[in-house]
Amino acid sequence: MKGPSTLEQAEDNWHTEMGAAFPGERVVLRGKDLFTELNDLNWFKYLMFGVTGRLLPDKHIELIQAIWSLTISYPDPRIWNNRVAALAGTANSTGILGVSSAIAVSEANTYGNQVGFQASAFIRRATRVENSGGSLSEIIRSELKLKRVIPGYGRPIAQHDERIKPLLKKASALKLSDGIHLKTAQNIENFLIQKKYRMRMNSAALTAALLADLGLSIEEHYYCSIIAFTAGIIPCYIDSVNKKEGSFFPLSCQRLNYTGQETRSW
Repeated sequence: MKGPSTLEQAEDNWHTEMGAAFPGERVVLRGKDLFTELNDLNWFKYLMFGVTGRLLPDKHIELIQAIWSLTISYPDPRIWNNRVAALAGTANSTGILGVSSAIAVSEANTYGNQVGFQASAFIRRATRVENSGGSLSEIIRSELKLKRVIPGYGRPIAQHDERIKPLLKKASALKLSDGIHLKTAQNIENFLIQKKYRMRMNSAALTAALLADLGLSIEEHYYCSIIAFTAGIIPCYIDSVNKKEGSFFPLSCQRLNYTGQETRSW
């Protein structure tokens, strides 16, 4: 139904199965009472219940937390989204404005959440092909021909990804490193190595494979990663807000390659 009738039905009336707060009484999330049924959950498990609608096993929660802390929560202000928060700090902006701006640019298509989204979609598709008897090499070659890259493979900064080893170690310790998506992700890397491509699996592909093996959908992977950068972003803001205003990576005028008019009349 469209038009005015849709708005009339929605006026002061929101249909939802997600949740609601009843001031002075209770809070409900996905049909469960927060104070009596969800009150023993830690914050992250509560978040994942909101995202997925499922109470995930504790070891799944532990692995997801490790994924975000080991792969994208780096307290380095040179990283593109952290840089936004650090710049906000030395501009005397507030923490919420600085951090929320940094989260917004975490959506980046080259380095950020969109890469994880693309890697997740590709690895799931490749896994379906491989496990149905199809040719993994064919789907890899097709992706390279179409896009010239494989989402989740290769790294512009360094060929080696230091995040792979500790994350695999954690997944192995939790006995969560033998899923079909991870096997396919590793087979993709092996193919690229054998064919002399200068691409190795990076943390985006590993994360995508592990989360797929935990049963998360592509959308759930995306939603639970929205604030995952914040454990690295917030320290960068805290560090910079205590520095002198405007002192975050300033550039002298002499370093600018200006080719315009030398002097101007105002």
